[in-house]
Amino acid sequence: MVNKKVSIIGVGNVGSTLAYALANKGICSSIVLKDIRENIVQAMALDISQSANAAKSHTVVKAAKDGKDLENSDVVVITAGIPRKPGMSRDDLLLTNAKIMQSVIEDVKTYASNAIVIVVSNPLDAMVYTALKTSGFSSNQIVGMAGILDSARMSHFILEKVGFGAGQIESSVMGGHGDDMVPLPNYSTVAGVAITEILSKEEITEIVEKTKNGGLQIVKLLETGSAYYAPAHATSLMVEAILNNQKKIYPCSVYLNGEYGYKDIVTGVPVMLGSKGVEKIFELELNEMQKSLFDNSVKSVQTLVDVLEEKFF
Repeated sequence: MVNKKVSIIGVGNVGSTLAYALANKGICSSIVLKDIRENIVQAMALDISQSANAAKSHTVVKAAKDGKDLENSDVVVITAGIPRKPGMSRDDLLLTNAKIMQSVIEDVKTYASNAIVIVVSNPLDAMVYTALKTSGFSSNQIVGMAGILDSARMSHFILEKVGFGAGQIESSVMGGHGDDMVPLPNYSTVAGVAITEILSKEEITEIVEKTKNGGLQIVKLLETGSAYYAPAHATSLMVEAILNNQKKIYPCSVYLNGEYGYKDIVTGVPVMLGSKGVEKIFELELNEMQKSLFDNSVKSVQTLVDVLEEKFF
């Protein structure tokens, strides 16, 4: 953890929770928080710094005054954008958050062009695409946080159903971070045993549907916001894998250039994360139904990309 710097742009619930997690775990030496609400960010930086000291962590947390404070960042996490509200689909967020993403990326491009960028803003896949096209960065340098979160939600619903195996459940979800995501039961296990060997088709179908609506369920319950604990923790795993060059395999939203038969599109697939960002994309063997669902998911992202191309690029 020698002189590792993480900058977080957008310090709402997800950004602040992420900063708290990183600081208390001592994953990096410094964290910079940047948000248009300067007084709020200063207060958060002070509060999180004090919690880090209570945890005997030597991570220093500061509030950014301007874009120049992003300099020398190893990782930049972007959560900036308006959150999804009840009755609002991820797609409704597209144009507003694309404008915000373009503005944010200009700062990253100017002051932190060597950083690995993790995008958390929604609609996720379209925001990764926006970041790539606006920045001109290489495709390994920008990655979206989605699959780890969706997989964690699937694992929770599997645990609810089977009632055992807590901490031993591995789930796999591909495709776009939205209603057309593709949970993969045959790649999801409890202590190494595929859930297709444990649960009935009906039970698996229920888990798949719950996974797809996992985020929306929380939005409806909260009424005034969306999930942040699980998204923040999922993002912290990605930051740690990159900073420590762990070469861990996670499902993430990335740019495809021929993989799975697709080009010039962003979607969720298993990748290896290390110090260079996306170091490898893995191509899973999908059955015909999964291929069809994945194709449908990619088409949903393409619909958003088409709007972006028309309006922005």
